[in-house]
Amino acid sequence: MAKDNPPSTKSKAPPHKKQAAELTRGKTHNELISHGKSLKKDLRALPAEQRSKILSHFHGSERDDLSKARLKNLKQDDKNRDTSKLSEYQVKSLNKRKAKPNMALQRQMHRRETKRLENAMTAADAEEILHTHTAGLVEVETDMEKTIQLTQHNLKNEHLEENVAQNIYDLDLNEYGPYKLRYDRSGRYALLTGNRGHVSIVDQHSMSMKTEFFLQDSIRDACFLHNGSMMAVSQEKNVFIYDEEGVEIHRLDGHRRVTGMEFLPYHWLLATVGSSGVLQYQDTSTGNLVSQHRTKLGPCRAICQNPFNSVLHLGHTNGTVTLWSPSSSEYLVKMLCHKGSPITSMAIDRSGRYMATGGGDSKVKIFDLRMFKEVHSYKTYGGAPTCLDISQTGILGIGHGCHTTFMRPEALKVKMKEPYMKHQLSGKGPLESLRFRPFEDACGIGHSGGISSIVIPGSGEPNLDSMEHFTNPYMDTKQRREAEVRSLLEKLSPDMIALDPDSVGGIEESNLIQRQQRMRDLAEEADAKKAADREEAKNKKDKKRMRGRSKIAKKLGRKNKNIVDENMMKLKELRDQEKAEREREREPTGDGGDGNDEAPAALKRFF
Repeated sequence: MAKDNPPSTKSKAPPHKKQAAELTRGKTHNELISHGKSLKKDLRALPAEQRSKILSHFHGSERDDLSKARLKNLKQDDKNRDTSKLSEYQVKSLNKRKAKPNMALQRQMHRRETKRLENAMTAADAEEILHTHTAGLVEVETDMEKTIQLTQHNLKNEHLEENVAQNIYDLDLNEYGPYKLRYDRSGRYALLTGNRGHVSIVDQHSMSMKTEFFLQDSIRDACFLHNGSMMAVSQEKNVFIYDEEGVEIHRLDGHRRVTGMEFLPYHWLLATVGSSGVLQYQDTSTGNLVSQHRTKLGPCRAICQNPFNSVLHLGHTNGTVTLWSPSSSEYLVKMLCHKGSPITSMAIDRSGRYMATGGGDSKVKIFDLRMFKEVHSYKTYGGAPTCLDISQTGILGIGHGCHTTFMRPEALKVKMKEPYMKHQLSGKGPLESLRFRPFEDACGIGHSGGISSIVIPGSGEPNLDSMEHFTNPYMDTKQRREAEVRSLLEKLSPDMIALDPDSVGGIEESNLIQRQQRMRDLAEEADAKKAADREEAKNKKDKKRMRGRSKIAKKLGRKNKNIVDENMMKLKELRDQEKAEREREREPTGDGGDGNDEAPAALKRFF
């Protein structure tokens, strides 16, 4: 009779006591990896535009080039890591951990990456469902028509609806001009400031005056703060803070003769620069002076902030543009944009990739801020470009003399032959300011005769992001107070302003020595590549020579110059023999006994 096998001493673990690492939110690790691969496969099969939207949600911004460069630097530092300060035991344990990877950490990273990709695809789908409106430009039906021929009179009387046509108007304010214009973040309120002391706030929905007051002082510049209820006005000597009723709240004594101002909404910082060339950052939530930098480049009148990373761009009179942050006492980048001409105006698009600069040489140049190189340039007529602005959809507006020119969004990437639209304000130049109204197809122009508002189809963002603070134009008092509290709680530190905003909260790349070595290696590689290109171009095309030297016989003679054959050897021997004979003829005979050999070397030529 067969005996039964003895029971195993090892007891099987119940299903609910499996290791937590094997199950990842209801899926095993292998299932999670296969699910991530299928998501990436579906992503590659999508069209380029939809794929770019998903990747922008996945990386957190549209600038995925910065994250790729940072990942490349981290991999390079991992290969050439500095272990000089580590002990032998630490180096051994480090190599051991590298040879045997942490499986639990890998599972956790795979789970998070798959979850992020799922959320990005879901967000892109939700964006397509919720954002039903698209920005539309004016398109012509035949080749004989041109959008530049379309005037504001034709738009108002023939093409636009009544609620949009009301954005075309002119305000004649000759007494206190010239005027400047600014909008708040929602685009509902417009701040009008006259050079001779007139300040007013106009509600763009009801076209009514919200507040108006007159100052016994000249006004250089003005801007809204976090919302339309507070504004900063740069007067003759100091900067003053006023509320929506025109009541003076505060005076900033340290800001003297300010000619340009910008407000950073995510950091609650008021940045000012003046005729002394001093850049100052003032915290409007606490009233403290954050930082103060001397540009050492003279007076500055052109200032603009990059919406992507909150870095300030300053345009100087020597044609250079410098980039600044509160945490750095020196400029981050210095670019020579207009050689020999002052910078008159600047503008940066929403993505932070392209910058437009206007100079005294009547040129508008487009620069790629990822490489800090010029892409192309445009020539203006009627005067130098005094004001520039880029709309939410990428339309470039140029104010030069008494003219305004508008270029399509593609004009930032590719040079366009003709503009999108034009508008002329005869006898009211030069223009002081040109600003696109947020979330509307309108553009406000400030000039010596007052304010003009025109309609530029396709310039405004049609979809409103309600999660963004102070961008809702229909916000009531309670919502405004709640938005102020949330904005203060989410206020970013001034030290977080950098060229690469995604580096905040990431991993430090390496120590200073390795970073400097990597920069030197990149510079040497670029120099070697440039030298190779120069040598290739030199060998590719023969140098132009004088008349007669570029003939085919001369070229063949130069090509065969270094070829050694039998005839060349005979010619060389004959030349050597003739040279030896000439030297023998020059030597003295020594038969005369004149004592020539005993004469000094300097007198031998007389014998």
